[in-house]
Amino acid sequence: MAKLYFKYGAMGSSKSAQALITQFNYEELGMTVWLIKPSVDDRDGANIIRSRIGLQREAQVIHPDEDIIATFARAGHADVIIADEAQFFSPEQIDQLRRIVDEQNIPVLCFGLRTDFQTKLFPGSRRLFELADSITEIKTICACGSKATVNARIDGNGHVVTKGEQVFLGGNDSYLAMCHSCWKKRIAQEAAEGRKQG
Repeated sequence: MAKLYFKYGAMGSSKSAQALITQFNYEELGMTVWLIKPSVDDRDGANIIRSRIGLQREAQVIHPDEDIIATFARAGHADVIIADEAQFFSPEQIDQLRRIVDEQNIPVLCFGLRTDFQTKLFPGSRRLFELADSITEIKTICACGSKATVNARIDGNGHVVTKGEQVFLGGNDSYLAMCHSCWKKRIAQEAAEGRKQG
């Protein structure tokens, strides 16, 4: 039986690289992969998935209100579906991916973030935690050496941002993977420095 997989990690944990390597491995076996990504992630071009280590492939772009089942039917046959940045899919779209697994016996591998810069679950990620058959953390480390779990948003002055919209696309200059302890300490330190300067 096919399964719905959720492979999540903090920023910089090589999620996109692993998605593209997984695609390559399936294709090496002669299998067809339907590679998809949400339209909100247009950092590297609307239909490009690119990893920090330089791997890249074209992908089918899925828009927020798009029915993934209908789009998959139009795309033609595939042996497996791989979704990058899956946290940006709506809960309804995650339900649609679950239906493809159940009704068409096609494995779906979703790669993405668990939480945003405020440590809140993305709606798509929450639904994946509720529905996935297999949940795997892709680990990365904080500068202190501990496991990183927080996607700290960094402003142009290098300060940690704690308020704002949930979705803000950025690369290595906009986010920093940190452990929760270092994140809290840095917020407190920057607040104290701000009070001294004020």
